[in-house]
Amino acid sequence: MPEGQFKEGIVGGRLQAEQYADNFSDLHPPLDQHEALVESDRCYFCYDAPCMNACPTSIDIPLFIRQISTGNPIGSAKTIFDQNILGGMCARVCPTETLCEEVCVREVAEGKPVQIGRLQRYATDVAMAENKQFYQRPEPTGKTVAVVGAGPAGLAAAHRLARHGHDVTILEARPKAGGLNEYGIAAYKSVDNFAQAEVDYVTAIGGIDIQNGKALGRDYQLSDLIRNYDAVFLGMGLGGVNALRADGEDAAGVTNAVEFIAELRQAGDLAALPVGRRVVVIGGGMTAIDAAVQSKLLGAEEVTICYRRGQEHMNASGFEQDLAAANGVTIRHWLQPKRVITDAGQVSGIELEYTALKGDKLAGTGETLTLVADQVFKAIGQSFVPAALNGSEASIELEAGRIKVDGEGRTSLAKVWAGGDCIFGGDDLTVSAVAQGRDAAESIHRSLTQG
Repeated sequence: MPEGQFKEGIVGGRLQAEQYADNFSDLHPPLDQHEALVESDRCYFCYDAPCMNACPTSIDIPLFIRQISTGNPIGSAKTIFDQNILGGMCARVCPTETLCEEVCVREVAEGKPVQIGRLQRYATDVAMAENKQFYQRPEPTGKTVAVVGAGPAGLAAAHRLARHGHDVTILEARPKAGGLNEYGIAAYKSVDNFAQAEVDYVTAIGGIDIQNGKALGRDYQLSDLIRNYDAVFLGMGLGGVNALRADGEDAAGVTNAVEFIAELRQAGDLAALPVGRRVVVIGGGMTAIDAAVQSKLLGAEEVTICYRRGQEHMNASGFEQDLAAANGVTIRHWLQPKRVITDAGQVSGIELEYTALKGDKLAGTGETLTLVADQVFKAIGQSFVPAALNGSEASIELEAGRIKVDGEGRTSLAKVWAGGDCIFGGDDLTVSAVAQGRDAAESIHRSLTQG
């Protein structure tokens, strides 16, 4: 056993150097041309297209698959990008098993759907490799739009606005654009710096200026944007982290899973990234799975996900749960955190209480379980931080703690639209954020050009 492997504490270098590259290689290797042709041939090209109805961006899936089958991946990519300019990333990270592929007739009849996501990746990869740009920016309209946040919603809105000839300024708080595509998904789902390649591809249309390190509420106010631009789109995502509500959760070694994933995504040397020997992840969504699996891939000996409800209630898809199990992650249900156990200020374990449904409400049973842990990740959801909107001359209406919008993405403030996770009804899916950004941009365009 190499020196330092599986020693106690949160350390790096638990594995041999070559294991890191192998562990974090592409989860779904791309289809080659022959594989894409064979797979596209499986599509029935259904006239009622249940797959298309299940896609939040309403991509014409039968059409793009038919274009692949006839040897026209560039045409296929255009069909995809017409509806979803971030189709390349969505092909990698969308839970297709619960969207388009779940309703595929092949899935219903045979239990083996057409691999729509991998076909979408094949087509978009071909177009992006050739830097095939399908949209030429028209003559500038003279109208200016500020976009807050360079995540999926903001990028989709900016591209659609640029297609209409408007000048767009994206104000992004982080050092890089991309939002959760850059900072918030598992490294093995998006390799080779694809998130930045996609940002470059999207902004190549022109008319989009991204300014990094510009945070709303710190570097500028919403009222400044309303005053200085013809329209504003808010796509800043979620900045808050829900608390465990467990005693001792501020102990060293208790970490926000989103921050861990972001640090991993930006790490130049995975071997230097510290990880515990025994890791516990609290949560039941995709972030919990991503944090748990990547902890195991970094060399953690034992990784356990604890979720307060049953397997059928988990937000993580069946595929994601199976992925965790395949990587040696244990998933335990009906447990909620009660107390973080520490040793000299460092987490050494976590006490959990068993839960049960009493009617429609979840309640603790009083029975407890203690797990040894030297690292605990919080993955119980993020929250919108409305404080960034303070300091403006006009207040924006919220609903259930997020920005309230109408069917076109308009907020309670004139000239201000919003989309993505920051709005009420946001569902933490890249593809939904893209649809909301795109549709809000069309609404903005109509507002800016009406007589």
